[in-house]
Amino acid sequence: MSEKIVTLNEEVIKGEIRELVRGSVEETLNNLLEAEADRLTQAARYERSEDRQGYRSGHYDRGLTTTSGEVTLHVPRLKGISFEIHEFNAFVKPAWYADGVAILKELSRLGIESEVYKEKSRILDFQRKKTTQKVNLYEKVQIPGYQEAIRKIKRYMEDEENLSKAASKIVKQRHAAEEDAEDGN
Repeated sequence: MSEKIVTLNEEVIKGEIRELVRGSVEETLNNLLEAEADRLTQAARYERSEDRQGYRSGHYDRGLTTTSGEVTLHVPRLKGISFEIHEFNAFVKPAWYADGVAILKELSRLGIESEVYKEKSRILDFQRKKTTQKVNLYEKVQIPGYQEAIRKIKRYMEDEENLSKAASKIVKQRHAAEEDAEDGN
């Protein structure tokens, strides 16, 4: 009498749990990024405040691979935020602290340079594509069209020249026939 009433597909359940965890991780990380942006700008999104230190300029998506799977982070773009390095006592802080500050300075400088170079690269790539499209348009459409038009004009001019030669021959033959007719009289 021990029949299976309910059957469970463990792979489907594990996949659903994995997706639930991945979604939760993605939502938590995005909420943390928003909270950090609120803290840095000293104002929430769309909030008008006297204490505002900067402003948001949209966001960009970044992929992040976690143990739960691939998540998409919506990283806020912040403008007008200034960072200050506060003085510190090297005797109170750990020995690695000064090196850490120097490394962070260098990383932020490299990050900013990287963003500038990426933007320059994007603009150059866009202009290259635009120029390539124009060259292709000229090479594949307009130049062959103009060559065809030039060929037609040449044919027309040759036909006109042939017609004028033929007409002058006919006129010449008529004059010769009229002169022969007059000489015969």
